[in-house]
Amino acid sequence: MAQLKITLVKSVIGSSERQRNVVKALGLKKTNSSVVQEDTPTIRGMVNKVSHLVSVEEV
Repeated sequence: MAQLKITLVKSVIGSSERQRNVVKALGLKKTNSSVVQEDTPTIRGMVNKVSHLVSVEEV
C-alpha cells in the first residue's frame, strides 16, 4: 500500500481544539515536522480535515 508524507506547514495556534487533536493524532508536533503514514481512508479523512495546515506527498 502507498504511503503519505505529511508535513505540518502552518501553526495550530488559532485552530479549533478538534483540528489540534487531529494534528496530534497524525503524529505531528511542531511546525515543519513530518511523519510517514499508510494511505488509508482514515488517514485521508484526517488530512482532509486539516488540509489547510498540512502538505501531503506520496512516498
